[in-house]
Amino acid sequence: MRLFALLNFQHVMAYLFSALLFLVVFGVGLAFSHLRTPDADKRMTDVVHRYRDDLASRNAPFPLVMILIIAGTVAWGFFYILMHGLLGVII
Repeated sequence: MRLFALLNFQHVMAYLFSALLFLVVFGVGLAFSHLRTPDADKRMTDVVHRYRDDLASRNAPFPLVMILIIAGTVAWGFFYILMHGLLGVII
């Protein structure tokens, strides 16, 4: 039990603020960073297929943020398994 109930509220607000900050940075990263190739600008604007209700499909470049997240997840998984194997910890 905590002596001050306000401390619980402060912790919850700190968790929510950090999660909200991550979501904003992640969204900006998805919106503005792409792997730049010579035809990246053309691929961002050319419509490949048009669906009903004015939805359009483009062959846009893959976002750099997603590449970093996928690479980080794979690296973390590899080192997690490696360290558990080397240290002899039962998973």
